[in-house]
Amino acid sequence: MTTIYFVRHAEPDYNNHDDFFRPLTDKGMKDRIKVTNYLLDKKIDVILSSPFIRAVDTVADFAKNVGLSIETVDDFRERKIDNVWIEDFNGFLEATVLHLVQL
Repeated sequence: MTTIYFVRHAEPDYNNHDDFFRPLTDKGMKDRIKVTNYLLDKKIDVILSSPFIRAVDTVADFAKNVGLSIETVDDFRERKIDNVWIEDFNGFLEATVLHLVQL
């Protein structure tokens, strides 16, 4: 049997609007240690990540600790919604859902 662990990236720094290169915050860098501690006793053979820096950095400490490389998979990236920064993303999502409900 194969077990797959899905890990959401730690807290990103939204001051950087470049989706690909958005790093983790200081809190995110500290929280990735929680990911490492959770996964350390699991039998993990492969680490796959989206190519986004915040995702790779979230599992980098774990990969280093267990001596595995991180394989990035382009198809693991998030959907691109627009070419501009959406300042109020939650409001954008609410408006989108309301629009879909009205259809």
